[in-house]
Formats: sequence, C-alpha cells, structure tokens
Amino acid sequence: MNFGLIIVGDEILSGKRQDKHLSKVIELLSARGLALAWSHYVGDDPRRITEILRTAFASGDVVFSCGGIGATPDDHTRQCAAAALGRPLALHPEARELIMERVRQLAAEKGWTDDPDHPDTLHRLNMGVFPEGATLIPNPYNRIPGFSVGDVHFVPGFPVMAHPMIEALLDTRYAHLHGAGVQQERSLIVYGAMEASLTPLMIDLEARFEGIKVFSLPSVDHPVHGRHIELGVKGWGERLDAAYAALLDGLARFGARTGPEMVRSNAPE
Repeated sequence: MNFGLIIVGDEILSGKRQDKHLSKVIELLSARGLALAWSHYVGDDPRRITEILRTAFASGDVVFSCGGIGATPDDHTRQCAAAALGRPLALHPEARELIMERVRQLAAEKGWTDDPDHPDTLHRLNMGVFPEGATLIPNPYNRIPGFSVGDVHFVPGFPVMAHPMIEALLDTRYAHLHGAGVQQERSLIVYGAMEASLTPLMIDLEARFEGIKVFSLPSVDHPVHGRHIELGVKGWGERLDAAYAALLDGLARFGARTGPEMVRSNAPE
C-alpha cells in the first residue's frame, strides 16, 4: 500500500507556524521500512479540503490527515470528510464519553462546569462529531480522539498529539506492512553532462528493469562537486544491482566523467 499525508491549515501556508508533520511522518515510516508516496498542503478552504479528501478516500492508500478537526469556525476537516463521503455527521457515542471524561477532569482541576448541557460542554462535544461510520483513534495526550474512515485517518494539527497517534496506527493496524517499502538507492556523481543528454539512458533503464526507478538530482553550486548531476537507481535486490551495472555501462559508453558512488537504504535498523 502507498502512504499519503495531508496537512491542513492556513497557519502553515502563511508561515505563522512551521510544518513539523512531513519530516516526522517520513521518519516514522522509514523506521518501519515504509515510505511516503505523496503529500498535500491545503489551507482552511472547505472546497479544496473536500476535493483532496474525496481523492484520498478513492485512492486505496493509507492517508494521514493532520489538522482542522477542532470545533472552531476555521476547522473544516470533519465536515469536509463527511461531504467527500456523502455521509451525515453524527456525535460518536464513544467519543462523547471520552470528551465528557475530559470535561469532568477539567472541572475537578480548574473548577469549570461539567454540566453536559452547558454551552461550553456542548461546544467541546462538537469535537466528537464525525462522519457516520467512523472509528476512533485514541489520543494519549488529552483523550480527545481522532477518527478513521477506512484507511484515511484524521488527527489533530498539534504534533504532540498527532505523531503518537500516527505511530500507534503504524504499529497496530499496519504492523503487517513493516518492511514492505524497503528500498535501496545506488547513485554516483556525473560531472559536465546535461540532463537532456542523459534522459535516453534513464528511459532505457526504466523500460528494461521493471520496478526500478531512475532519479536525477542536478546541482549548480555544490560546495565540493560544483556543477554536477547525482544519477542513480532505486529499488531492491538483484534487479537493482543489474540496473546499476547497466547505468555504469551506459555512462561509460557516453564518455561521462564520474565521481563518488553512494548507497542509501531505508531499511529499518
């Protein structure tokens, strides 16, 4: 299965807050021999959020959506998820009880009301209103849950809450996938060549070696190598070794001047 990530919030796009989700989700996946296939940033625009979620639900991918599941006017993710699914919103009974536990805790600690009919309580209960048929994602930080519909999972925008919730999903629901995305990269530095000249070789390699991806990373001002291209292949096993050998052979026939070779892997330690 592919893994995707959606990050919701005007505050990210405006620069008021720096995104911490993308790098962390990549880290969590890599530690389990998995990889992120795609990501989207989207502001607090209900139409755009709904469009992205509709695509996510139809993708068959495992998708984590961070942010916008609160109960303030700029939180639209729960409503957009329902719209994307064509389902009504409903207060989840287990979520209601979890939220009421939190309300009672705050009442004991801070002297706030725990009246279930008080406007403040009713507002908090909105955080348990999810698309019909959703299941809960436990939140170890404050017990206010996230929710899942199929393989699309909705967690808060706060990293202190979101990251443990995503990690728990990876280690329970998707534990059987650990290692399924392990791949290795083999590459080398190519000096003095243009990407356009190397493109036919890259196309040929992908056509000859099914399941192998070719990548090209040009640089114009590297402090050590100067202007160069890092050219390589990624995949796994004997097919990767054969593809890399073919890459070296193609570069030799091309007369390319090459530099250091590199090997990288996302295999869990």
